[in-house]
Amino acid sequence: MIIKNYTCAVCGKEYPPEQTLYTCPDDGGNLSVILDYAALSKKVSPKDISESRETSIWRYQALLPVTDPGMQFTPLHKVGYTPIYQSARLSSALGLKQLWFKDESGNPSASFKDRASAVALARAKEIGAEVIVAASTGNAGAATACLAAAMNMPAIILAPHNAPPAKIAQLLIFGARVILVDGSYDDAFDLSIAATQAFGWYNRNTGYNPFTTEGKKTAAFEIWEQLILKQLPENAPLNLFIPVGDGNIISGIYKGFYDLYQLGWIKKMPRLFGVQSQGSAAIANAFAAGTETISAVKATTLADSISVNYPRDGLRALRAVRESGGAYITVPDEAILQAIPKLGKAGIFAEPAAAAAYAGLESALTQQLINPADPILVVITGSGLKDVNACMRSIPQAPIIEPTLQALEKVIF
Repeated sequence: MIIKNYTCAVCGKEYPPEQTLYTCPDDGGNLSVILDYAALSKKVSPKDISESRETSIWRYQALLPVTDPGMQFTPLHKVGYTPIYQSARLSSALGLKQLWFKDESGNPSASFKDRASAVALARAKEIGAEVIVAASTGNAGAATACLAAAMNMPAIILAPHNAPPAKIAQLLIFGARVILVDGSYDDAFDLSIAATQAFGWYNRNTGYNPFTTEGKKTAAFEIWEQLILKQLPENAPLNLFIPVGDGNIISGIYKGFYDLYQLGWIKKMPRLFGVQSQGSAAIANAFAAGTETISAVKATTLADSISVNYPRDGLRALRAVRESGGAYITVPDEAILQAIPKLGKAGIFAEPAAAAAYAGLESALTQQLINPADPILVVITGSGLKDVNACMRSIPQAPIIEPTLQALEKVIF
């Protein structure tokens, strides 16, 4: 087993890898899975990974604390290894020389959350769990439902009643038992924990299940392999822009780079910039105040995937940014909506939460938080098809005309 121990983010207490835990029994703090780096360095090398023919997160099996479920002809082997690409149009518009995007919309359920679900469900299978439960505004639930279906495992998803219809449709199509909660995401989260304790279900929630972070860290491995090794000079000051709600994506990406750093495969950590909506900025507020005390807010943002009253992985997300030398940035919903068609004109269809990362980059440039000459990567965490209604608010409505050339000329010229 490559797990050395679980470590609590709050009190620092360590727990043996044989225990099946969610959070610290003493204080409820999030647990980090700490790998045995000394043993790993003797067993695996960058060459081993680069020579792998696997094109999913399972190419990093040696660095994951779970085994591959072995279902090679299911969506489990479509998770991850998403592309990184550039846009000359957006680079020129922002005055940047080195701008990349990592597009997560190609995952089986069209979002970053498939990474966490793949690893969490692999863990569930290892320990013999029979029922999976998750609270979600849509993306995490869709990822759980999709991959649970691929593994023939029952999934129960608790979602706020006002979650986007397209995301609820995904949950139902994948065959999950969907229950809409008359309340917020935070209410659904708390209910899922109570159900886990009462019924013995396996809980996939981010900011609760430590294996979700281990799934999300695989994005860092891909950025290392696809960009850092192949396209950047050694020690180049890479800046990453990541949308933040619960905090688990940014803490997961940080964990991936931390693993690489501990193994000696990278010389320095990239700078992480967390982007929150001004209407859901609990972590950014703590960052600005210079504290580790994260206070709940009343989330009002239209970007449902990052709409959270109290971030469940806030402390690790806060530390990830501080320890990397980055910053938290808040953007108004108006800027998020404006970012959607900007990305679209570069061939990127992003849901509001994903577009927030690009709006954050624009804000960082205005605030002179980064050097425009440095390499920059924006993580596009989910497809715009996840929330078409919100995306439609960002663009003018298409005109309706009679089917005549004269009518077409009036609107074209």
